[in-house]
Amino acid sequence: MAPIAVVLDHTTATALYDPKDPHNEAVAAFYVQASGGLGTLYAPVLSLTAGDTERPGLLAYINGLRFIRLGPFDTAAALTATELLRAGHSWATVQAVHAAQPSADFPGGRYLLTLTPGVYEGTGVRAVHPDH
Repeated sequence: MAPIAVVLDHTTATALYDPKDPHNEAVAAFYVQASGGLGTLYAPVLSLTAGDTERPGLLAYINGLRFIRLGPFDTAAALTATELLRAGHSWATVQAVHAAQPSADFPGGRYLLTLTPGVYEGTGVRAVHPDH
């Protein structure tokens, strides 16, 4: 089985952050796989920033995890964000979409792990729920 690349959005990052969250175990399983070299986890910093407004400490917690790479909010992400914000998407979701889209490093895109896959309909990314 080839390693997979997965983007955590603010909902799954929050589930990982909160051990009492009903989805914590399912998201933590992805982290365990990443720690064993079976995949790579990415977390967009803008999504985490938006999530941190509701769950203070979220960004610092995820930043401290060894097997999650934080994705910077760069110019390319900002261009995607602007387009998605105009289409009605939230600040919490726009960089997650950008991170999951096909790129030179990931021509097939990355999976977007989210508790709210419906929010990402029509964005062209593969949004999946951790329990499915």
